[in-house]
Amino acid sequence: MTRDVFERPLRNLRLSVTDRCNLRCAYCMPEQDYVWLPKDDLLQFEEIEALVELFLDEGVDKVRLTGGEPLLRRDLPVLVRGLAAKPRIRDLALTTNGVLLAGNAQALKDAGLHRVTVSLDTLRRDRFAGLARFDELDRVTQGIDTAARIFGELKLDTVVIRGVNDDELIDLIEFGKARNAEVRFIEYMDVGGATQWSMDRVVSRTQMLDAIAQRYGAATPIAEDSSAPARRYRLADGTVFGIIASTTAPFCSDCDRSRLTADGMWYLCLYATEGKDLRRALRSGAPPAEIASMIRSVWQQRRDRGAEDRLTSDARTPLIPLDRLRRDPHLEMHTRGG
Repeated sequence: MTRDVFERPLRNLRLSVTDRCNLRCAYCMPEQDYVWLPKDDLLQFEEIEALVELFLDEGVDKVRLTGGEPLLRRDLPVLVRGLAAKPRIRDLALTTNGVLLAGNAQALKDAGLHRVTVSLDTLRRDRFAGLARFDELDRVTQGIDTAARIFGELKLDTVVIRGVNDDELIDLIEFGKARNAEVRFIEYMDVGGATQWSMDRVVSRTQMLDAIAQRYGAATPIAEDSSAPARRYRLADGTVFGIIASTTAPFCSDCDRSRLTADGMWYLCLYATEGKDLRRALRSGAPPAEIASMIRSVWQQRRDRGAEDRLTSDARTPLIPLDRLRRDPHLEMHTRGG
């Protein structure tokens, strides 16, 4: 297994299949204009599978399909079927905003997808429309209900923003309980398109736990040997939820994740501003062994500890200014898959 300079293994690949999205969530796509990736640059399914094989050779055994909104990618179950046939992929998951999930959940399950995570930031229609700029809450909840029935369980991701949805923690936990869905609350992060981010809008893990304890009593931490970003907790009735504290309590020391954009740019860290162009190598006809060597070498030199570096920053302002985002769409979260 390939390891970086801090002995972190290369195990978890987040694979964006499109930069397009049918929502415009304020923490991800707050601006009005975007530079989209040229369609001819997007990796074909055969190219994605070829690159995934090389990542598997270096130790990857978890693959998560992301976007943009991955269900906008035509014939996505075809790609899922191809990846699911690879026995070295121990965990094949998908993160979606849920708008198109009801009509696709069965095909994804039949193709071999293991797990689904749905982004759900609020249960209130007016807030949903304000955050996502589209009134799609009904379709999202329908997608969640359908996926819960087909997959048996799922995860719900909620970005918590002070003054926006921080009063819905209990409502979301109860919503998840009714659907065998584990809620993961995510601290608001200053990455990519979060150009409206400020530290005073961050609700910390400690503050979330305090708010939850007021309703349920203190939650018990679950001891786990895992590199997953969420720290999980159990309530007295057995309900489990997670908190991803990337902003106030970074977990860089355990991070085994990297991100491949829909056009083949490989990023070693969510905060990284430079990536490695694997599409160019692939389409230039480079032998697989040469691309594998490139992947191995880049990871072995990895020193990224982006969230920790940001935590120690004296001037904590949004990471990427708007003019730079417009010059390089790869810096957007909807391009690199969050």
